[in-house]
Amino acid sequence: MLLVLPEDQKDHLSFLQTVEPSVVEEFGRIALEFLRRGTSPKIYDGAARKLCVPVEVVQRGVEGLVFLLMESSKHMISEVDFLDSVIVLGFSEELNRFLLQLYQEHRGQIRTLLNQLVYSQPAYQNLEWRLDVQLASRSLRQQVVPMVTTRLLLTSGSDSSSRVLQTDPRTLLHIISTLEAALAAVKTSHTRRILRNIK
Repeated sequence: MLLVLPEDQKDHLSFLQTVEPSVVEEFGRIALEFLRRGTSPKIYDGAARKLCVPVEVVQRGVEGLVFLLMESSKHMISEVDFLDSVIVLGFSEELNRFLLQLYQEHRGQIRTLLNQLVYSQPAYQNLEWRLDVQLASRSLRQQVVPMVTTRLLLTSGSDSSSRVLQTDPRTLLHIISTLEAALAAVKTSHTRRILRNIK
C-alpha cells in the first residue's frame, strides 16, 4: 500500500533535502520526542538558531516527518512501499534509506503511542431519555411543542461523565436516519476493505 502525502506535508518535508544528514537525524530525534511528549518550542528555537532559519520552517519540517512516520506506522507499510511512497519527495537515496531505517526502528513504538491516543476517547455507557410536551403558554392556550431530552453517560478509563442534550423530534429523526445511513455504509464491502487495511 502506497502512502499518498498531501501537498502541504510534501512542502514541509522538502526542507529536509536542503540540510546535512546529521541535521535530518536530529529532526528524526525531535519528531520521536514530539510523538512521546508533545511539542516543545525550546527545541524548535534551538534548532532554528543552529540552522539560521525561521522557527516555523523547523516546526513544519518536524510536523511533516511526524506525519510520515505516523501514517506509515498506522498502515504498517512494507519497506518497498515506504521507499516508493517517499520517492515522490525527490530525496537522495541516502536520505530515503535513513527515513526507512527511522521508520523500521520505531514503528512498533509509534503504533503503541497511537493506540494509547485511541483509548483515551470517551466510550458510550448508557442513554436515558425523556419526552416533554408543552401544551400551552400564557400567550398561546392551545399548542403542542414536543422536546426530547437525553442524558448520555460516557466512560473514559475510570472516569465517567454525562452530557444532556435536548432536541425536537424532527431533528432527532434526521439524526437517526443519518446514523443509520452511516451504519449501512460501514457494512459495504468497500468500507470493510478499507478497515482491513487500516488495522
